[in-house]
Amino acid sequence: MRKMSKVLALTLSASMLLSLAACGGSGASSSTASSAASAPAEAVSGSFEGTATSYDRELTVTVTFDAGKITDIELGENHDTSAVISRAFPVLEERIVAAGTPVVDSVTGATFSSFGVKAAVADAMAKAGLEAPKITFATNSGVEYPATTLEDAECDIVVIGGGPAGLAAAVVAKQTNPDLNVIVVEKLDILGGNGKLDMNFYDLFGSKAQEEAGIEYTVEDFINDYADNGDTPERVKVWAEEEFTTDAWLREMGTELNYTYGMGNHMVDADTYAGETIMDNMEKTAYELGVDIRTGTAGMDFVWDGDRVAGVAVQTNHNESYNILAKKTIVATGGFCSNPELLAEYAPGYEVMTTSNMMGTTGDFVKVFEEDGMMLQNMDTVRAFPYILKTRRDLTSSGQAFVLVNGSGERFLNEVSTAGLELGTKILAEDTAWMVIDSKGLETDGRLRKQTKAGYWLEADSIEALAEQMGVPAEALQASIDTYNAAFNGTADEFGTTPKNTIDTGKFYAVQVQTANHMTKGGLACNEYAQALYEDGSVVTDLYGAGEVTYQSGGYSQSVCFGKIAGRNAANAIAEAAE
Repeated sequence: MRKMSKVLALTLSASMLLSLAACGGSGASSSTASSAASAPAEAVSGSFEGTATSYDRELTVTVTFDAGKITDIELGENHDTSAVISRAFPVLEERIVAAGTPVVDSVTGATFSSFGVKAAVADAMAKAGLEAPKITFATNSGVEYPATTLEDAECDIVVIGGGPAGLAAAVVAKQTNPDLNVIVVEKLDILGGNGKLDMNFYDLFGSKAQEEAGIEYTVEDFINDYADNGDTPERVKVWAEEEFTTDAWLREMGTELNYTYGMGNHMVDADTYAGETIMDNMEKTAYELGVDIRTGTAGMDFVWDGDRVAGVAVQTNHNESYNILAKKTIVATGGFCSNPELLAEYAPGYEVMTTSNMMGTTGDFVKVFEEDGMMLQNMDTVRAFPYILKTRRDLTSSGQAFVLVNGSGERFLNEVSTAGLELGTKILAEDTAWMVIDSKGLETDGRLRKQTKAGYWLEADSIEALAEQMGVPAEALQASIDTYNAAFNGTADEFGTTPKNTIDTGKFYAVQVQTANHMTKGGLACNEYAQALYEDGSVVTDLYGAGEVTYQSGGYSQSVCFGKIAGRNAANAIAEAAE
């Protein structure tokens, strides 16, 4: 076990961190127009519109030039994920205007949107008659930053990670004691983690929406229902108590989850996702409270002072290294869904699947925890989300009834009961996998309504017309649906399927899907106070953990709840030590 002063054992190499900053890729096609005849830069003034293919369809910007110099960029029509583009665009605008060119580093955590904006700006340059650079996914500033060591920073609480747990911890720490100096470091250039993309805020109870819906559910009910989830009884109790305060806490920040379905499930309304609103308001509140937020800054290792964690060693995407010394440290760096090597080591089999999680979930502190003798729990437990849109990685739903067919239009598994790793590997074994539904699914599922309205799914008035769009034999697709429907009516099929409904009403929809690793459930062991634990069960002095970096049986709302618990307990411990 390492217990030395200011150990800096880097878990990410500088080159890896800089590649994250560049968000580079290979083999990407360019969507940038080039000027056949370039005008002198000093002769070009005015505003020009540029367009490029982005994450979803085309993205438009209006670029203003003054004597050939880029002075302003306005984001126009686009279909990119709003929770991402709203955070990424201001960063890109600042970089492009400062550099005078779209040849700048992409925003980490917004690779496709970065490409779209940069390519659209280059297109506007071409239309203005200026020499326009060719933009690819690999385009970056080309600046090689020399390794630099900066002076240590000091604060009361440092939070490593700017997702749901980290921001909740920072906000509650400041709400508990506004005089505390709280720093949040986030290795990506944008905040919010995976939470900003989530449709559902689940496991939330004691909400206004539940009260208005006449749902009666108590703290004791929660404790009984979650008793066997793998958490200690003490953690389940504080988790339950925190869940019952969280709706009111969110409403104080302007987040009103007024739609509840399926007990603890919550959205803003039936057609508005919860995650974007929650994270927008939590981020806004953190800034208003004076939290010092440092994006593009990765936590690398803990700083030790004797046997206590005294802060974190960080590295910026400009290759600057320094220590942030703190009275309390909260680690909230997420899981390791985006790290195939760690998946292969701790959860063999899952490494073959893609992930629906953010690119930052690379398990940066897993090996640090091990080297420091801290307890890891349930590292082999992974939540695989059944279906994501193959070309977009968005989570998707199956409505009231669905059939899965391959590129030949034929079924290949039991759609109702196949799940997890088995589902993922069976889909991977096929040339492609199409999910087919009918209009009934849209009646009860906001996610399907949103995605079909946005044009993500193929749509047709008949199975034959849908099959033509899919490029599969119509006879095979119809036969697959017929056997599925027959199984609903009691005729056994070769897969033993027991459907919940039929596919035979209104319009028909299809989309290519795959299974994805959505959450790693294992991680750092913590007690009910969110204090990190050593392998022998003793407390790691001055270190707290929250969110997917820890072992937790739940998900989004549990991350927020234990972030709140960590922030509150850290703040109170500082106050008690000062007495």
